[in-house]
Amino acid sequence: MQLSPAALRVLSSLLEARTGQRLSEGRHWRIEMALTPILKSHGIASGEELAARLTRPDGGPLCGETVDALLNNETYFFRDSDAFSHLPKVIDAIAACRQDRRSLRIWSAGCSTGQEIYSLAMQFRENAARWRDWSIDLLGTDISRTAIAKARAGNYSQFEIQRGLPTLHMLRWFDQDGDRWQIDDELRQMVRFRQHNILEPPLPGRFDLILCRNVLLYFPAANRSLALENVASALAPDGALMLGAGETVLGYSDRFEILPGVRSLYRPTPAEPARKSSVG
Repeated sequence: MQLSPAALRVLSSLLEARTGQRLSEGRHWRIEMALTPILKSHGIASGEELAARLTRPDGGPLCGETVDALLNNETYFFRDSDAFSHLPKVIDAIAACRQDRRSLRIWSAGCSTGQEIYSLAMQFRENAARWRDWSIDLLGTDISRTAIAKARAGNYSQFEIQRGLPTLHMLRWFDQDGDRWQIDDELRQMVRFRQHNILEPPLPGRFDLILCRNVLLYFPAANRSLALENVASALAPDGALMLGAGETVLGYSDRFEILPGVRSLYRPTPAEPARKSSVG
């Protein structure tokens, strides 16, 4: 399927309007693969015909399908093993300040099909004695309706299960059903999922740790700033934010400062003391 510049503009405008993401040239290679199933299911002959249908008044449902297909749901278990190896220490440091309430809230923003937050759930379960009598709230959100449905189901292909997941974890936490692998109910019940765009108003409450990895890179600069503002509003004053290895807050937000020792880890910038009023 060869897309004309005009068709590409329609797709790019639709994606940015619906999600805030920009369809950069680096993502053009996957458009054909992503949209081919939609063309087949709707009997559409070409990318140009698809673009024309997307601009019609009755194109709403097709627009939704197309946007969902264009989203990049790339993820895998224990993605960036170096970052995951540091997470237990980061969580322990936060938990040291939570002994009074013995609870932790962790948000995986842009969780895709759930592998990241399930990986974190495995770490908690493998240290069950450490977290006995603690309330651990694990939330995964993504803008993609399809990705969230798959994350809730916790059912993965052989290819997905082999990406980043050690064999011992696979045997301990998954049951094989033909060429599919079903995550253990114990883990699945530890995590809740919700469809949400990080550019929308923040979720209620404060989170102790927010993982927003490999999400900002799909946004133009203004939307990166908006996303970081929403994250800052949802993060506890002594919490931590982890971005992807190629992402930064520099130039986009002054609400965070780098935490030394762990790559891509940030904490909220301390609030300045309130100035005394000179009135009176």
